[in-house]
Amino acid sequence: MRFRTTTALRTVTAVCAAPAAAAALLLSAPQSRAVAAPGPCPAGVLALRAAAAPADASVVRVRVTNRGVRACTVDRVPTVTFGDLDGAALPVPAGGSGPYRLGPGRTAYATVRTVADPADPQVRRVDALTVSADSADPGRTFTAARLGAGDVIRVWEPVTTWWHRTQAAADRALGLQPSTTSGL
Repeated sequence: MRFRTTTALRTVTAVCAAPAAAAALLLSAPQSRAVAAPGPCPAGVLALRAAAAPADASVVRVRVTNRGVRACTVDRVPTVTFGDLDGAALPVPAGGSGPYRLGPGRTAYATVRTVADPADPQVRRVDALTVSADSADPGRTFTAARLGAGDVIRVWEPVTTWWHRTQAAADRALGLQPSTTSGL
C-alpha cells in the first residue's frame, strides 16, 4: 500500500510541476522583437495605372505599385468612382475595407467592369474615372481617351475586384478569361 501512495504522490508532483516548468522555459526564452504591422502607404510612394482591356472597353485593368523602400498597406478594395456620378464600384466579392500589404517594389492588380450590358437604356456616360488605392486618398483620374475606352466610359452597376497578386487572378475574380495583354 505504501508503494502505491508513494508512486501516486510522485505522479501528482510531476503533473503539477510540468506547467511550472513549461512557464519557466517560456519566461527564460529570448524574447523576439515584435514586428509592427506596416502603416498606410503614403500617396507619394504609390504609382497607379489603369487601362481598358484591348478587347472590351467596359473592362478596366488597374494596378498599384509601391515605389517606396518599406512595406505599407492600401485598402484591400480599390475605390473606383465615375465622373460626376454618385457612388463607387461595388467590390467582388462583397466585403468591407481592410488592409492589403504591399511590399516595396510590389504591384497589386484589380479588374473593374464598368457595365454589364452597354446597350442597357440606363447606362450613364462619363468622360473619366478615378481610382484610389485607399479611400482616404483622392486617387488618380483617367480620362476615357487615356484609358483607351474611346470618347466615353459607359457605366451601370460597376464592380471591382479586391487587389490580387496577378492580373490573371483579378480577371478570374470577375469571371473573365485572363488576357496575355493587359493594356497596362
